[in-house]
Amino acid sequence: MKKIIISLIILLSCGLAHAQTIRDSHYSTKYNVSSDGTIRGSGYQTLGYIKSDGTVQNSHYQTIGYVKDDRVQNSSYSTVGYIKKDGTIQNSGYSTLGYIKDDGRVLDSHYSTIGSASGIKREWAAVIFFFFDF
Repeated sequence: MKKIIISLIILLSCGLAHAQTIRDSHYSTKYNVSSDGTIRGSGYQTLGYIKSDGTVQNSHYQTIGYVKDDRVQNSSYSTVGYIKKDGTIQNSGYSTLGYIKDDGRVLDSHYSTIGSASGIKREWAAVIFFFFDF
């Protein structure tokens, strides 16, 4: 009985640690994002990382930007955009690029759905969809 309980706990833990999926508007998988911020392509090749301190890196661990205090910066610390609490994504000139809804839908500035990022931190989804190419 003890082995069964331990096995169930291990299975549940593995199930909760799986990657979240980022999909395009046609519901095709674009990226998988692990809970540690590793970004993988649909073929599971590592494309980049979003570290817990907000550092954004490419697959070669080169810093390409930062996400801190709802501000997105490039590697030179120049602000390239903002992530508002209501899900509005803006560029450095405060023009709206799009929106990330509470249900994970990602919309462009004309409210057309461009993808989904359900279960992924809003900041991470904004970085992936609007600011850095992976």
